[in-house]
Amino acid sequence: MGINVALDGPSGAGKSTIAKKLAAALKYVYVDTGALYRSVAYYVVSQGIDPADSAKVIAALPDIKAELKYIDGSQHVLVNGEDVSDKIRTPEISMAASKVSAVPEVRAFLFDLQRDIAANNDIIMDGRDIGTVVLPNAQVKIFLTASAEERANRRFKELQEKGDPSTYEEVLADINQRDYNDTHRETAPLKKADDAIEVDSTSMTLDETVEHIKGIILSKTGTKQPPKEKPPREKKERKPLLDFSNVEPVKRGKKLNPFRMFFYNFLRILVIGGFKIAYNLKYEGKENVPKDGSNIFASNHRSYVDPVFISLACRTPNSFMAKEELFHTKKFFVWIIKKFGAFPVERGKGDMDAINLSFEKLNMGRNLVIFPEGTRSHDGKVGKIKTGVALIAAVAQCPVIPVGINFEGKLKFRRKVVIRFGKPISPEQLKITTPGAKELKLLRTTVSDAIIELVH
Repeated sequence: MGINVALDGPSGAGKSTIAKKLAAALKYVYVDTGALYRSVAYYVVSQGIDPADSAKVIAALPDIKAELKYIDGSQHVLVNGEDVSDKIRTPEISMAASKVSAVPEVRAFLFDLQRDIAANNDIIMDGRDIGTVVLPNAQVKIFLTASAEERANRRFKELQEKGDPSTYEEVLADINQRDYNDTHRETAPLKKADDAIEVDSTSMTLDETVEHIKGIILSKTGTKQPPKEKPPREKKERKPLLDFSNVEPVKRGKKLNPFRMFFYNFLRILVIGGFKIAYNLKYEGKENVPKDGSNIFASNHRSYVDPVFISLACRTPNSFMAKEELFHTKKFFVWIIKKFGAFPVERGKGDMDAINLSFEKLNMGRNLVIFPEGTRSHDGKVGKIKTGVALIAAVAQCPVIPVGINFEGKLKFRRKVVIRFGKPISPEQLKITTPGAKELKLLRTTVSDAIIELVH
């Protein structure tokens, strides 16, 4: 039997994130039990079954094949062969998981899988009853907690970064409801094991919490910190800057909430009026702006209000990449740009998290605005276009609408501003057989030339 670490605690305490970091640092296997319960909840909800109807949930169990697979060092959750790793992280599935996990037959259904993994590996397993029920003989038991307000705040920030519209009050209510459900259920309620060590992370950073728990594990097991692996001397194969091997083309046609669309367009009309007072604003080629979503707007970059100039011509809300440094400025400014759909990107580093988020926004039915120069131009000339926009467009297979933002000198009150929209570059023009340097360069040139033609 390997070394078993049981990590229990309430919802939102950061168990999964911390368990993953500990497993990586100690070279243990991370077993995400919450993901397994969420996978059952996902299947039940997807089949239209009420997760509170235990009889129907039990009847559905023989039809569920839940698996944990590790792909390139990352855990993926599969339900009947479908990768549901992202789909199981919504508030709806969280509540459903709390309900199905209270069904004894569901717990028995997943216990064997969990215990087999624990018996043959050094593992860290997180959940609600790992130390009390699943692994009662674990060598190390940790009960990780934090105040409900702090847990709700962490979860709220995480959802905001993903573009989720949930409010802080809704997230806090969800946390409190889950705490009540987990501690009052008849089967395996959430509670601290008698021999567990409690760790309150309310006033601790993520790294501080990880280091604290790692020290407990090493002390309890009498083991030493695994040595850091030395990099191989032989020359490593050069990896591509961006890995799109698991990314599928965007599924277009999704409609956004009608109420939100009405409010967005009402607000857009008001802002247009204000901007036409502030600037001598003119739009050309508006017939080239699609009325639906899931389009990419590739534009030159002149000022901080460029995203607003473009969005005012779009009937569907836009999201746009903004340099990561902007999200470390004044809180009100950060709040404003997030409300306008901004999300951070680390420039020049192949920020795959930002790329993946851009695909999420497109799949939601929003448009994506990209400034492929990567920085603003003060003289109005279009700088060198980066390859990233070509690769995103080729993989997303969404129309690309080139945009030219034109004004002389600096942007001032009543300055004449002309926004030109070019004809969309169709997905057929964007298709490439392999993401080679030559094909991407040609695609980048196509986008670049279209933008330059609109800037004069």
